[in-house]
Amino acid sequence: MTYNDLKDLLDTESHRINRQSFIAEDPVQFPRRFSDKRDIEIAALLASTIAWGKRSMICRNADRLLSLMDNQPYEYVMERGYEDLPDCNIHRTFFARNLRHYLRGLHHVYARYGSLEDFAAKALAGVEDHHSWHLADALNRCLAEANDGNSDSRCLPLGLDKSALKRFNMALRWLVRDDGIVDLGIWTVIKPSQLYVPLDVHVGNISRQLGLLMRKANDRQAVDELTEALRRFNPQDPVIYDYALFGLGVSGRGGELAEMANDL
Repeated sequence: MTYNDLKDLLDTESHRINRQSFIAEDPVQFPRRFSDKRDIEIAALLASTIAWGKRSMICRNADRLLSLMDNQPYEYVMERGYEDLPDCNIHRTFFARNLRHYLRGLHHVYARYGSLEDFAAKALAGVEDHHSWHLADALNRCLAEANDGNSDSRCLPLGLDKSALKRFNMALRWLVRDDGIVDLGIWTVIKPSQLYVPLDVHVGNISRQLGLLMRKANDRQAVDELTEALRRFNPQDPVIYDYALFGLGVSGRGGELAEMANDL
């Protein structure tokens, strides 16, 4: 497989998956329910936070989570409705106590900055290298401040020097990419060219089979390596290929593609 063959494959798969029909079975549907920027931001953070496991379960539980907030996430946060939230399971190992922790921090963010994007701007997210990790660190500190100095790794990872930040990078993809198809593109503080690939096990495996990723661990260094590889094909929008890697992983063509990639 030549460079051009691989680019054609990635472009074709991205075009096949990055369509309106993708939305109905993906967690991206939840921030898309709203028109107010603040509702979109909160829904994006929460839906991405519980985005691990079967997509059907993720979507079912994200829908239930928003129902707990009367489908008015910003108003619920600002009125501190979460303090009356009964103990319950939200999604797998994410419970009401974790949600309360997150929403207390978001109350601080919105009360002080007005929007999550303005918070990101103050945190220099569009200026600093590795902005995802820089912004996650700033948000973790805000969450801890709102919770008597306590941290909660169920909300955002704490070991940011190692974490791939898969779910947070996915939320940023939703908020930043602006091609008008699946992702919402409501932020300008970060450019699409600055985004990092949301790296999970399946994306990591197919990327290795294609020769795009050599590192064995699915960690922060692997995100760097894979994103840089994808920038060769599309410097302005490397994360468009998240759709391609997802689609190729689901298709079960890994063995065939690995054999083809050996010729690259």
